[in-house]
Amino acid sequence: MSRPSPHVLILGGTTEARRLAADLAARPGVRVTTSLAGRVARPGALAGEVRIGGFGGPEGLAAWLRERRVDALVDATHPFAERITANAARAAAATGIPAVFLRRPGWQAGPGDHWHPVASLTEAADLLPGLGRRVFLTTGRLGLAAFAHVADVHFLVRSVEPPEPPLPPDTRVLSARGPFTVADETALLREHRIDVLVTKDSGGAATAAKLTAARELALPVVVVRRPSLPEGVPVVSDVPAVLERLGRLEWPGPDS
Repeated sequence: MSRPSPHVLILGGTTEARRLAADLAARPGVRVTTSLAGRVARPGALAGEVRIGGFGGPEGLAAWLRERRVDALVDATHPFAERITANAARAAAATGIPAVFLRRPGWQAGPGDHWHPVASLTEAADLLPGLGRRVFLTTGRLGLAAFAHVADVHFLVRSVEPPEPPLPPDTRVLSARGPFTVADETALLREHRIDVLVTKDSGGAATAAKLTAARELALPVVVVRRPSLPEGVPVVSDVPAVLERLGRLEWPGPDS
């Protein structure tokens, strides 16, 4: 009697999650489901099955893992999706299902960079009046309320989706999706006369060009550090490392 095909749940929303889903879906006998939080109105096509929306906390995720007979869980969410990651760690521990956490490497300051690392968006907002009056804010559409009280500062906010209010009083919204080139980012910074950049340490190449452009223009950069991962979770930095870990699992054979 054959057993069900191995089932992998990917908590997605990143380029790496998309690549992983495509690789696993191309493998005979492997079932892949990617879960998206639903914050992007029109997500791109994904290989395998897709579900949209939350699970209802760690207990809800654990129940879903059991009900759908998931064999492995991969958290490939954004480095700042702190709550989802915490829920994934708790659900994996509660069910005993193997889990791996994929996090692309963070950015590193180099020669010529003028970085100001901070622990939160609130701390970033507190620094701004002393750094500049025209700010390029690239921290995503959520959390902008941390800057809503900042007066006498012009904000250029770039976001894929419309940002959630409240926004700073003097704000211009730019809708755009990466990847971006250094030439384009440099032109943007000059056109809007930006004198300080604010970003999260998302890592990856798709949005790193702004850091190079800021370096070349000698602009200060406020970088929000990543939240810590749950203690003891297995963390890898790329898709091949995830596949290598999944390859160690004893998948049920077709005749077992």
